[in-house]
Amino acid sequence: MASTANQRKAASGFRISRKALPYVLSLPALLVCIGILVPFLTAVVYSFQRYRLSQPWARQFNWGDNYINFMSDPGFWNTLKISLIYAGTTVTLELLLGLGIALLLQRRSTLNNFVSIMLLMPLMTAPALAALMWKLMTNPGFGILSYFAGLIGLQDFRWASSPDTALLTVVLVDIWVYTPFIMILLLAGLRSLPTQPFEAAALDGVPRTFVFFRITLPMLTPYILTATLFRLLDSIQQFDIIYAMTQGGPGDTLTVFQVEAYLNFFQSTNVGRSAALMVILWAITYFLSNVFIKHWLRLRERARGES
Repeated sequence: MASTANQRKAASGFRISRKALPYVLSLPALLVCIGILVPFLTAVVYSFQRYRLSQPWARQFNWGDNYINFMSDPGFWNTLKISLIYAGTTVTLELLLGLGIALLLQRRSTLNNFVSIMLLMPLMTAPALAALMWKLMTNPGFGILSYFAGLIGLQDFRWASSPDTALLTVVLVDIWVYTPFIMILLLAGLRSLPTQPFEAAALDGVPRTFVFFRITLPMLTPYILTATLFRLLDSIQQFDIIYAMTQGGPGDTLTVFQVEAYLNFFQSTNVGRSAALMVILWAITYFLSNVFIKHWLRLRERARGES
């Protein structure tokens, strides 16, 4: 009896009070927030400074000159334009391809399940490694894609080495890597849709195009918005593929935000300008995420009202 009482007393010593339990459970989230906020606030402080690693003694606050200089800097507007074009092009094409593939694989079968798993293979490849693979395949001397391009009459196609085709090349790599991500999200959405509306439409002989645009697409819209948001935020911050393929070139053809900030920091040692670029990129992603989330919440409220 005495040993049992001692064991209970010892066990009770390790218990956490109910008042302290919420704080203990929220501790990991707090640590993550601290890990995010400290670098972010550091970047904000640096963005208001004239700070070069090559001239640390000249470091001083310029109170927004980095942002003001962007207004008259053609390089910044080129970076903004290229980033938006790249993000818009890749997300649009990946969404169309992902939706088309998901529709083809919608029916559950052994073959469709196998194909969907195989299509995820590019997504399991690191983007930088995928870019290096494509760099070899597009090599004018021995690349397999250059060989096929020659067969259809595109002799000496320069791929990423030409300002006219560099964007096309990196967009193709991005599509190859990330289309499976959108495909698997939309495929999960399609397979989770209720079957009753489609069965009723089939009994009434409703055309497939009408079913797609009036039933499937509206019900799939929340999944489309979710996939678009994730890919848009990731695409506008793209670095791996572009830097591995072209280092932002030729010239300034592909100097998106991440690449431009990297070059400013490590080549020009301009910490203040690099941090300001990252803060502007954060503001753009914050704005886009708010737009998509508000639209998604509006759709959910409308669905609840209709139900």
